[in-house]
Amino acid sequence: MTNKTIDFLNVLHLRGPNIWTYRAVLEAWVDIHDLEDCPSNVIPGFYERITAMLPTLIEHRCSIGERGGFLKRLRDGTWPGHILEHVTLELQNLAGTTGGFGKARETSVRGVYKVVIRAWQKDVSMAALHMGRDLLMACIEDRPYDVDAAVAKLRDLIDDYMLGPSTRCIVEAAADKRRRIPYIRLLAEGNLVQLGYGARQRRIWTAETDRTPAIAESIASEKDLTKMLLSSCGVPVPEGEVVANVEEAISAAEDIGYPVVVKPTDGNHARGVFTNVMSPEEVAAAFPLAAAEGSEVMVERFIRGTEHRILVVGGKMVAANMGEAVSVTGDGKSTIDELIETQINTDPRRGVEHEFPLYVISLDRFPAAKMEVERQGFTGSSVPPEGREVMIVRTSNMAFDVTDEVHPDTAELACLAARIVGLDIAGIDLVCEDISKPLDQQRGAIVEVNAGPGLLMHIKPAVGQPRPVGEAIVDHLFAKDEDSRIPVVGVTGSRGKTPVARLIAHLVRLSGQYTGLACSEGVFLDGRQVETAEGTNWDAAERVLMNRSVEAAVFENGCRSILADGTVYDRCLVGVVTNIDPELHFGEFYIDSAEKVWNVFRTQVDLVLSYGVAVLNAEDPAVVEMAPLCDGEVIFYGVDGNAEAIATARGEGKRTVYVKDGAIVLATGDKEEEVARLAKIAMLAKGAADQPGVLSNLLAAVAAAWALDVAPEMIRAGVKPYDPIAPLRAD
Repeated sequence: MTNKTIDFLNVLHLRGPNIWTYRAVLEAWVDIHDLEDCPSNVIPGFYERITAMLPTLIEHRCSIGERGGFLKRLRDGTWPGHILEHVTLELQNLAGTTGGFGKARETSVRGVYKVVIRAWQKDVSMAALHMGRDLLMACIEDRPYDVDAAVAKLRDLIDDYMLGPSTRCIVEAAADKRRRIPYIRLLAEGNLVQLGYGARQRRIWTAETDRTPAIAESIASEKDLTKMLLSSCGVPVPEGEVVANVEEAISAAEDIGYPVVVKPTDGNHARGVFTNVMSPEEVAAAFPLAAAEGSEVMVERFIRGTEHRILVVGGKMVAANMGEAVSVTGDGKSTIDELIETQINTDPRRGVEHEFPLYVISLDRFPAAKMEVERQGFTGSSVPPEGREVMIVRTSNMAFDVTDEVHPDTAELACLAARIVGLDIAGIDLVCEDISKPLDQQRGAIVEVNAGPGLLMHIKPAVGQPRPVGEAIVDHLFAKDEDSRIPVVGVTGSRGKTPVARLIAHLVRLSGQYTGLACSEGVFLDGRQVETAEGTNWDAAERVLMNRSVEAAVFENGCRSILADGTVYDRCLVGVVTNIDPELHFGEFYIDSAEKVWNVFRTQVDLVLSYGVAVLNAEDPAVVEMAPLCDGEVIFYGVDGNAEAIATARGEGKRTVYVKDGAIVLATGDKEEEVARLAKIAMLAKGAADQPGVLSNLLAAVAAAWALDVAPEMIRAGVKPYDPIAPLRAD
């Protein structure tokens, strides 16, 4: 009896750098059972069915390295595990997530594969993985599968779980090769993100930062207060007043003179804003709708012209967009509602998701548009005469880039408005007829100052050049030469990780830095235990990097933790590998060879920064082989100063650490400096020095501290009295 199906035995979410890549991935353990005997070229009609369902698979280059490469593999014959990788990635691509990293590798168990896919967000990628399995089985069994419905569901999940476009553009700018700033998402389903580690971090929440004053944000939400402050500083604003009821609104409109604007004082995204209001009747109709969107209602002078949005970051204008009026033209047959659908909403740039630069228009959803149509004597069900133009919205999405057209005086006024309110990032709304001319030449005015402005209009304008607003915000938060990283040390190996990590943290703390440590004995902050071993995991370790007090951090990375979660940090300043004993790690995660174990531990060396240091055991040949993988410096250590790796490094003028004449020595080439006599080191007393690994662990910690620029005299002061068996500090 055959079993031609695909089962998931396990799915791991590797949240940090791992054996596959520097990015987060899902690693699925997939059993294809008897499909092991059914490569794609022996399944009748399979190629035609899968390419009909996913024609965009032609873009997958696969290992062949050219467009259509994966399709060639399908024609020649490849196995379901490999196909599942590509199908899952393509479903994610179709849903709007980019990034094509994927791998499929056999295990030693027949029919069981590890399928690895890029996971921008766990829930989205997990859903795509299961959809990919269902689609693949439908193609194998010649059944229908609704690809469009699957992609639509993924898009809904993306909208629910992934970062919004404004936050994402900042995060991507931070992570770009130019800056390489690490980030941590602080809310699983929100846009609160930490950029940088520990004491050097900054935080963003959409387009607000930890430099955005709460008072300024409150001022910006009170439109009447904002106008008063701007006016007092000479910034042109439309005159107006806050009203409590319809009668006061009509009275204010008549005092100001029609046309007027009726809007909530603390609304946002143009909800409840009615422009070009022409009569008491229209004021009366607009008032309750505006009141429903805010706590109070304002009536102000209507400024003729087009609304513009200027984005100010750190006191500088970085982008500007313009809105446009939207209308339909009658054909003598269709209703206005139908004309809106056929003449406006068919624009591919319009959609309900955040990714679309233009929104879908409906009279039912936009009371201001409904009033505009009724003002012209129509309703949504009216059929306007052929050729008759009907205005729908006077100011639509501000998605038309005009950055290069803004007059310098107007740009300076916008920056002044942001400074007056106190916002580091602000969206300045102004109305004028010609943005290339000063406002005072055309009775233009600034109508609003917005905190947390949306960035999509500048990232993806409907017309014009996208602007690098994410980069501008990152440059505002981090000066050109400012480091977003604290010193991070990673320690791995088969044995000795915990004592080495603890001693490194001890030495770094003595040097004056507030130090975080996450190891198998718990989590420690500045020597004080804050979590027990039972509570120590990837999340607990991440909290070390989230702590604003931490100036340096040390992490123990076991083989199992790298395989199950990846590392908690993206890069490290110092990476330590103590030793490799392959047989200790056989049995789990389909790890069954010395080569596979070596590939796990090499992860630590791969993560060393180009200006960092790998600290490697010169007396372990497998560890020595990792040296060429390091992008930075390598410091070899060993009890035997004549070990081949140490001798070679010394001959090349490099740094090494070893024992000579009963003392620990720091050497740069042939230049040696004695750190401490072994006989005077407490942890080596009473025969401890003869115990396997104890002295080697001490040398590893000393080398790591030296790599961190801890002074030799401080290392000496730290190691001599150090007692690893002493009780841990704890509350």
